[in-house]
Amino acid sequence: MNLLLFLVTLIVSFIVIKIGAIAFQLTGLEWSLAQFQALSCFTGTGFTTKESELITGNLQRRRIASVLIILGYAGLVTIIVTFANSLRPSPTFDVPFLSSFFSPGVLPWINFVIIIISVYIIYKIATYAKFTKRLTDILRARMVKKEIIKAVSFEELMVATGGYGVSSIEICKGSPILNKTMIEAALRKQDITILAIERAGEIIPNPSAKIKFLLGDKLVCFGKLENIRTKLCLIPE
Repeated sequence: MNLLLFLVTLIVSFIVIKIGAIAFQLTGLEWSLAQFQALSCFTGTGFTTKESELITGNLQRRRIASVLIILGYAGLVTIIVTFANSLRPSPTFDVPFLSSFFSPGVLPWINFVIIIISVYIIYKIATYAKFTKRLTDILRARMVKKEIIKAVSFEELMVATGGYGVSSIEICKGSPILNKTMIEAALRKQDITILAIERAGEIIPNPSAKIKFLLGDKLVCFGKLENIRTKLCLIPE
């Protein structure tokens, strides 16, 4: 029973981390960063200072992180306890029909081998690109459909010091800079620099001040993140 509970907890932990990563991404984090932060919150390790600002500075992300941290501690305790109990000498075995072939002193070693093999199989499945992509797409679709987390058109890609960072913005209907040039939008006065524009699959690096922002453009910009949120994001209807 302990062995089965250990493996189930391991699988559930993987799914929870995946859900956490998707939730972080839907709030605007870049995917690889969202995965790392979800894993960091769940395991309580690797939570770097600069990247933590992306979490602590956003109410919705703080809630996601809190849930991951709580579940992570519960999952870690369960994994440790069930792993330890699986290696204790016992007159019974988690796979009943094998108990008649092995003595109680040998059974913990059999459990240990089963754990190693099972963990390896779970790891291979969890790192199989097609499987993880399919699982991610299914989980993301359900979360968006149920509006657990609403997708945003603003992504914080990197945080520098003093609240500055690099962000990606998609120009949507109702955006305050739609159909305006950089001169008309007065972005420089807002301490915002446009590094590149992605338009129809093409990248326009270091765009000129006279270029007009069109619907669907994706802007990579540097500046004060608070200004980027308030000056470039979609105006609520």
